Formats: sequence, C-alpha cells, structure tokens
Amino acid sequence: MIFPEYDWLPLAFVSLMGLSFLIYAILDGYDLGVGVLLPRDNQAQRDSMIYSIGPFWDANETWLVMAIGLLLIAFPSAHSYILQGLYLPTAIMLAGLILRGVAFDFRTKAPSRFKQKWDLAFKLGSLLATLTQGYMLGRYVTGFEETNAALAFALLSAVCVTAGYCFIGSAWLVMKTEGELQIRAARWARYSNLLMALGIVAVSISNLLLSDIIMDKWLGFPQVFVLLPTGLLLGFLFLLNHVYLKRVPLENDLGCWVPFASASIIFVLCFCGLAYNFFPYIVWQKITIWDAASSRESLWFIFIGAAVVLPVILAYTAFTYRVFRGKTRKLNY
Repeated sequence: MIFPEYDWLPLAFVSLMGLSFLIYAILDGYDLGVGVLLPRDNQAQRDSMIYSIGPFWDANETWLVMAIGLLLIAFPSAHSYILQGLYLPTAIMLAGLILRGVAFDFRTKAPSRFKQKWDLAFKLGSLLATLTQGYMLGRYVTGFEETNAALAFALLSAVCVTAGYCFIGSAWLVMKTEGELQIRAARWARYSNLLMALGIVAVSISNLLLSDIIMDKWLGFPQVFVLLPTGLLLGFLFLLNHVYLKRVPLENDLGCWVPFASASIIFVLCFCGLAYNFFPYIVWQKITIWDAASSRESLWFIFIGAAVVLPVILAYTAFTYRVFRGKTRKLNY
C-alpha cells in the first residue's frame, strides 16, 4: 500500500527531515553564497563579508547533519540507495566544506601576505559545495536515471542552486552591511535574482517534460487553478527584489531585510513544490516513504530523541541570531 492509514510516524519523520534540509538550504545557503561572491579586488570588503557570516556559518551546517542523520536512522534503505548514487559528489562536497573550515580558521591567523590565498581557498570550497549540492539535487530529482537528459538536468540544477545561493548570500549582505559593499551586494543580488528566476523557469519546464506524472500533478484539472497562485507569488517576489535592489541604499536603510526575506520565501515555495512533486516517494518512483521506514518501535525511540534535540537546535539558532543581530562589526579573536 502507498498510503497506510495506520502509520503516521514515517510521514512525521520525512517532514522533520524536509524541514531540516529547508533550514539548511536557507541558513547555510546564504553563507555559502557569501563565500562564492568573495571579490578578488578588495581585501577590506572580503573581511567584512567574512565578518558577516563569522558567528553563524559553522552552526548553520548543524542542520545538514540533522537531516542526514534522520535519513540514515529513519529511512535506512533510502539512505543506502541515495548514497550509492551520490557517493562521488558527496565526497567532493565534503572536501569543499572541509576546505572552507580550514580556510576560515587559517585566514585569521596567517600573515597578511597569505590572507588572500586563504580567502581564495574559502571561495573555492564554497563553490565546490554549491555546485555539488545542486548536482546531487538534480540527480535525486530524476531518480538517478543514467540518461543524457537526466545528466543535463543535474548540470542545470548545479548552476541554478549556485545562483540561488549567490542570491540569498548577496541579499544577506544587503541586510548586514553598509556603504560601498552594500551597494555592490545589491548589484550582485540583481544579477543573481534574474539568473535564479530564469533557472527556476528552466528547471520547472525540464521537470514537467521529464515526467508525465509531474505534468499531470501541476497542469491537470483542478489543481492547475489551485497551484497557479504559487507561480504568481514567485513572479511578484522576483519583481519586488529587482525594484528594491535598484534603489539601495534607501534612507535610514529602510527595508534592508526585504531581499533576504523574499529569498527565504522563494526557497520555501520551491521546496514545497519539490515535496509536492515527490510525495509519496522518498526515491522517485522507486521507494515510498513507508517502504523505506524503519520499524515502528525504532521510529518511536528516535521520535522521542528528535522531539528533544530539534527544539534545542532551534532555540540555540534563534539565540545566536538575536545576539548578533544588526549590522556587521569586526570580529575579534
């Protein structure tokens, strides 16, 4: 059976896992984007950009650990299947994340003549992570098919996810910085806003063409009338960002949070669309949520642990962002 009415635990766990991936995409997405955007021509601006993510970037990765941990424990067969298909890009992504961590620590302690090289290493690590995450998403969405169309979709996804991270990263800089860097970040955000919009359109069309099931889910009757407002809202948010970013900086930095809030809503809408496409599968057209789930006894035991751990991580995250709210200041070690 695809929808066993008696067992809601797998659905609860896939929701928790999805929430963890979504929070990771937003929070670690902006600091990965900041890393990709590091300019080569201005050391002071690179320092300010690093300062803006310094208190947060390491903790943001906690959500990735949480999501993959839930996948491993609650859906072990799906974890094995997915990791088998993504082993090499996962290794490359981890190498990029490790390079970021090493570069972040060493840039603060290295002699000034080596600082630019560590900044370049941080940028390279960020770019490796964003491209591989996008590629893995594309492979996952196509159910790990070994066709030219599926490979092309994965490569397109790699570019689009990188553009999305650059957009939310530049929106973060608009919110957290001032002066010339804020103006430069607004320019980056305008370009990446346009690229991300084109990417979402391209990925959506490709996704529809790759699967008749997905096409019917979105364009069938009556769901087309229910889901049409989602596209209109996305269009409005992209237009709002474009208009606002052309006017940065406004007097008293009015609305500096608008691009980042809009980017976060766009991420949420895209994620919900992806979840709608996939349900009830955890591996597209191969393994359903209930087929992949651990035993009910195991899920109950894990559920108790998740009910304790998840609120603690949420509270810690909220506390950190409250303490370091406002504009970026120099970090002291």
